[in-house]
Amino acid sequence: QVRLVESGGGLAQAGGSLRLSCAASGITTTRYAFNWHRQAPGKQRELVAAIDIGGSTAYTESVKGRFTISRDNARKTVVLQMNSLKPEATAVYYCNIRGFGSDYWGQGTQVTVSS
Repeated sequence: QVRLVESGGGLAQAGGSLRLSCAASGITTTRYAFNWHRQAPGKQRELVAAIDIGGSTAYTESVKGRFTISRDNARKTVVLQMNSLKPEATAVYYCNIRGFGSDYWGQGTQVTVSS
């Protein structure tokens, strides 16, 4: 059974940092790209960052230069380091693996940034 478990969310002040982790189990993570999505209240879910099997990364424009996605294949974890947080980053953040006809999601972790 594939499981993705996010952790590290919480409350931060604007300008602060949070580090989100996604622990995967039941899957050979080296075969998949990982994505972080977020969904703010009343808004559609959006892709925030992605990292492919070779370690290449991509970010939505609004977080470039402030967020960093990384992966540790040995630990089957993916980390989203979020710096210089802004109130508009407030959302539930979801870890996602998609490929080979499958689409797996974690339960999400709440990030709240106060101004």
